[in-house]
Amino acid sequence: MGRPIRTRRQATLASLAAELGVSRTTVSNAYNRPDQLSPELRRRVLETARRLGYPGPDPVARSLRTRKAGAVGLLLTENLSYAFRDPAAVGVLEGLALACEDAGVGLHLVPASPGREDVAAVHRAGVDGFVVYSVPDDDPHLAAVLERPVPTVIIDQPRVEGVDRVGPDDAAAVTELAEHLVALGHRQVGVLCMRLARERNDDFVDPQRQSGAHFHVQRTRLEALAVAFSAAGVDWAGVPVVERFDHTVDDGASGARQLLDAYPQVTAVICTSDILALGALAEAERRGLRVPLDLTVTGFDGISEAERSGLTTVHQPVLEKGKVAGRLLLGSAERVGPKVITLPTELQIGRTSAPPRTVEEPWFGG
Repeated sequence: MGRPIRTRRQATLASLAAELGVSRTTVSNAYNRPDQLSPELRRRVLETARRLGYPGPDPVARSLRTRKAGAVGLLLTENLSYAFRDPAAVGVLEGLALACEDAGVGLHLVPASPGREDVAAVHRAGVDGFVVYSVPDDDPHLAAVLERPVPTVIIDQPRVEGVDRVGPDDAAAVTELAEHLVALGHRQVGVLCMRLARERNDDFVDPQRQSGAHFHVQRTRLEALAVAFSAAGVDWAGVPVVERFDHTVDDGASGARQLLDAYPQVTAVICTSDILALGALAEAERRGLRVPLDLTVTGFDGISEAERSGLTTVHQPVLEKGKVAGRLLLGSAERVGPKVITLPTELQIGRTSAPPRTVEEPWFGG
């Protein structure tokens, strides 16, 4: 039998302090409070630590001692890749990361795939607070977050009594968009919306499902459209609304296909996100429809891809949304009571909206 391999024993804070002839507090300050040491002393501590193989203070022990994790948790009820794929989510994530950088804290992503009931990821997350990004009001992960004794800020949805929230005035923004379409003369409209509940549905939705939506942003946008078009004499119960569970351009295209196959007389497709609207534009092109001469298409978000496409949309400051939410969370200890911050939006009229084609105008689309 061979001899056991002898490994060098890892240095500890105590052994490093003894080697340097300084206190353990001095060694700790070299890592955690460098302003307490002269540059020369800190350099000597760190160089000796490298020579002896000291890895630095144990972060787990430090968090147990200080009861601070030094990180913010971001809860989103999507697969992890969504945070890096969806343009609006990317903007929010960047803004939140900037706020964390300014505060010198980390960012811990806590993804929760749609339909999953296991909330262990929330319980395991070593964070000092949560930012919850756009989840339904009945999501179990949200309930688990609110049970944790840490501050929480919600971005967009849902509205929870006594909890900080950041987001736009969706009703006012959509009302302005609807009034633009009404002024152009559109009365035969269809809607393509994002998911309304945690269970999958990729089909037409009736008014009951619309009014009972657990994603209140989508519910609010649909309600605002209903009010605006009803005021213009449109029976909202007869307006086709198609829901898509997944949020991709392909889903927007398939939703528009379903809508236009069943209601070819529609003159405008109103999408509750730019991603869905980009899909609707692709489907219009596939069908040979001229946008906006044969079909008006609108979105919501103001992402860069929409701007390049000339989409008529509502622009919301997604990067600022993440940044404001982060600052609100990190500054929550300095104030008393919940705070709701409403961010401004802007209607951007692009190349995809125009008056509806009249019956006298020739149409060669197919």
